[in-house]
Amino acid sequence: MRQVRERPEEENLKSSEPGEPRPGGPGRGRAALIVNTRSRSGERTFFQALDRLQEMGVTLGATYAIRDPARLAETVREVLSEGSGYGLLILGGGDGSVSSVVDFLADHEVILGLLPLGTANDFARTLGIPADVEGACEAIAGGKVVDVDLGLAGSNYYVNVASVGLSVGVTQALSPWIKRRAGALAYPMAAIKAFLSHEPFSARLTFPDGDHEPVEHERLLQIAVGNGRFYGGGMVVAPGSGIDDRNLDVYAIQLGRHRDLLGAARYLKSGDFIHSGGVSQYRTSRVRLETEPELPVNIDGEVVAMTPQDFSVAHNALKVLVPQGSTAAQRDLGG
Repeated sequence: MRQVRERPEEENLKSSEPGEPRPGGPGRGRAALIVNTRSRSGERTFFQALDRLQEMGVTLGATYAIRDPARLAETVREVLSEGSGYGLLILGGGDGSVSSVVDFLADHEVILGLLPLGTANDFARTLGIPADVEGACEAIAGGKVVDVDLGLAGSNYYVNVASVGLSVGVTQALSPWIKRRAGALAYPMAAIKAFLSHEPFSARLTFPDGDHEPVEHERLLQIAVGNGRFYGGGMVVAPGSGIDDRNLDVYAIQLGRHRDLLGAARYLKSGDFIHSGGVSQYRTSRVRLETEPELPVNIDGEVVAMTPQDFSVAHNALKVLVPQGSTAAQRDLGG
């Protein structure tokens, strides 16, 4: 058995003595397990995953049950400190948890194993990682390693999407209470509330690589810069979008007539809304966004930057364990 580590203000959820390393598992050295127990099913999943990973032969070192999400990044930084010897970080949490620690994993040899515990789990959905504990543990114990791209908003890494406009209002309306009570319905509920109070804005997009001409848009509802395939609880960024294609998918939605917006909304799930009137889409590796007025930028569900902002791709920046059958990304053995 192993010892569960904790931050000073956290409750000791499990306590035991370290054991001998077990054979089997991913075969990549010791693994650290860090679970955000404030996510929707975090505390229950912590115990389930600990038992199942142990049974599957994954060699666990330190295990942490984090009750305060603000301590998550600090804990990951400590675990990945030089000389720690961990080859695998198993993270339990939602998209916000992944995004909050990805800066410490980018261009790092440590592999990420994911237990999807959030409301949306778009990063896991993009990679085909099962949402149930059993399936996620199987992907960790017997899956394959792939390299995925990360988006960059200035110096901030992100996994799914960065955006301005309506999405910021949605994030502000997504209280923890709504997430817990409404689950997947929390996003459309928050979107309606944000739409009713939205103020249109204008924007200018410039493309440093010269693959598109500079463009200006007026009376906008939202601009999004997607790295992965899914966002907002399963909506597709754009047809053909992926997390291993060296590109960002950018779209701008004008605030037009309500019936036009409703028409576009019908196709959000598939990503075909980009073909609707009032929607412009660009595929690029670098873009600069300027807005009037200056606006906050929502990065994977957290408001952490402001416009003007530069966006780019960090290709193959993150190593992740996925199920053997996943086709979302591949391993680039050439480096």
